Amino acid sequence: MATRTLMLAAALGLSGALLAGCGDDSGDADETTQNGDTTSQEQASEGNGGNGNGESGEDGTQTASADAVSLIFGTGGTGGTYYPIGGALKSVFEASDLVDDVQVVSTGASVQNINNITDGLNQVAIVMSDVAYDAVNGENQFDGQPADIQALAGLYPNVVQVVATEDSGIESISDLAGKRVGVGKVGSGVEQSAAKVIESAGLSYDDLAQVSHTGYADSVTGMSNGNLDAAFFTSGVPNSSITGLMQSTDITFVPVTGEVADKLLEAYPYYETYTLPAGAPERYDLDAEVDTVAIRNMLIVGSDMRDDVAEELTARFYDYLNSENVSVGALKQFDPETMNQNLVAPVHPGAQAFYDTLSEDDASSDGEDADSAGTGS
Repeated sequence: MATRTLMLAAALGLSGALLAGCGDDSGDADETTQNGDTTSQEQASEGNGGNGNGESGEDGTQTASADAVSLIFGTGGTGGTYYPIGGALKSVFEASDLVDDVQVVSTGASVQNINNITDGLNQVAIVMSDVAYDAVNGENQFDGQPADIQALAGLYPNVVQVVATEDSGIESISDLAGKRVGVGKVGSGVEQSAAKVIESAGLSYDDLAQVSHTGYADSVTGMSNGNLDAAFFTSGVPNSSITGLMQSTDITFVPVTGEVADKLLEAYPYYETYTLPAGAPERYDLDAEVDTVAIRNMLIVGSDMRDDVAEELTARFYDYLNSENVSVGALKQFDPETMNQNLVAPVHPGAQAFYDTLSEDDASSDGEDADSAGTGS
């Protein structure tokens, strides 16, 4: 594995911006440099189905490109984090002999990406785990129509960050009662998380003095001018809107912990615990750590993707994460060794084949360590 990582690191020279914006459908995220050859979903050309049709040589045999596939990679809005991740992975995947080309497209993010894979418009996509869970189980917007999607890997977490003005007196989720709260745009991943967190505290929107369906920028403006007491931000860490707010307004991070977190984790298996660290300049430089929850993002494909292609994509993604060439900040926010853990969609057999090789490598390494210890040297 070390050999493959070194070879890939030498081959890749990607550049991009460090960012950690929201990966849901809201589109409220940091602007970033666009990496790779990207286009909108509407402009994606037809025929990129992932089954390569190599040309015949003079003797009538197929050339090596017969096994190569073309992929359309569904991401999100151009101002979010999904889009530059797709741009960064374009070159990573195209370095494979099994991949002819990767076309990265801007989409409406999670829900559209899943629908596009189901319809054969995309072959690879990034989605939030809550939407993937609903799709696999045929719930909510996928009611009665489960999607046949499979996971290649888990990605970075979208962290539920609840921020309140210091003079609001809000110290817990229960304290949001009677307050003016920005909950994210209607239908966005932010708003869905806000509703679930508020519900888990035994509250509803009716218990709030004001419910503002504002995106990040408007929530910050509202808190800055005194028109909002608190707001929800569900994104990677740090969120630039929050860091900007901290420059002008005294704020506090409200924990999502205790009984509220327990209810969330029990009711919604795609939530996981997350701690905002203290004294980390790259993560708000907080005086004390704050416990909250998060929803992981996922890299998914259709179940009809060839096993060898899925295994190759997963292997190259793993090697890229372990190289020095990672150009998108969000991809540095999780351990590559956890790529196959806590996934809410079935793992593609090809991806599982790669993960099995990691287990074999670990077992072999443990055996060698034991043999070395037994020599008494």
